[in-house]
Parts: sequence; structure tokens; C-alpha cells
Amino acid sequence: MRRRFIPVLASVAALLASPVAAQDRRDHERARAALEAGQIRPLSELLSEVERRFRGRVIEAELEFDDGQWLYEIKILPPNGRVFNIELDAASGTLIRSRGPVQERSAGEIQNNRGTAR
Repeated sequence: MRRRFIPVLASVAALLASPVAAQDRRDHERARAALEAGQIRPLSELLSEVERRFRGRVIEAELEFDDGQWLYEIKILPPNGRVFNIELDAASGTLIRSRGPVQERSAGEIQNNRGTAR
């Protein structure tokens, strides 16, 4: 049992020491610092707004720092199954750009589905 366990530990240690893992940790630390400094809004807040505004479910979200600006890149799967992407300013939640067959909810739909949007 120990012989199998040691190579696994060595593999995990090598992975954690890799430049990619170190970059991921730095990215995580930068994102946390930006949140604590009030430079970005919490993802959970923006996801609630996104699911109220757009038809579908969020299937992926990433935070990126691009050209001096924090952006949330979000993939949404609507009922028709054709994924679309949106980019939001992470500080304000403002829509920066969208790609694909974006499906926004109508004003009446938003009003009728408060808290139950999917």
C-alpha cells in the first residue's frame, strides 16, 4: 500500500509545484484581493442578475484581468441548447459584449419569474 501511495504523493507535489499551479494560486489571490478591495462584485451577485436577465442556465464562469479591467466571462445554456457567451465588467456588472445566440428575457418575463428564473 505504501509503495503506491508514495508515487501519488510525489505526483501531487510535482503538480502543485508546477508553474501552472503557481499561476492559478496567484490568480486566485489577485481575485480575492480585488473582491476585498471592492474592485469587483461577488460572482454570486452577478450570477443571480444574469439568470434573471437571460434565458438559460450558467454553465461556466471565469474571472479575467484584461487590459487593466476585471471581466467575468460567462457561458449560458438556453432552452434551445445553443450556448452563448457574455462578458461583464466585474466591477459594475455592465454587459461588455456577447457572442452567440443571446436570449434575453422580456420585461414581463423578468417580472413574472423573479427568483425562479432558469
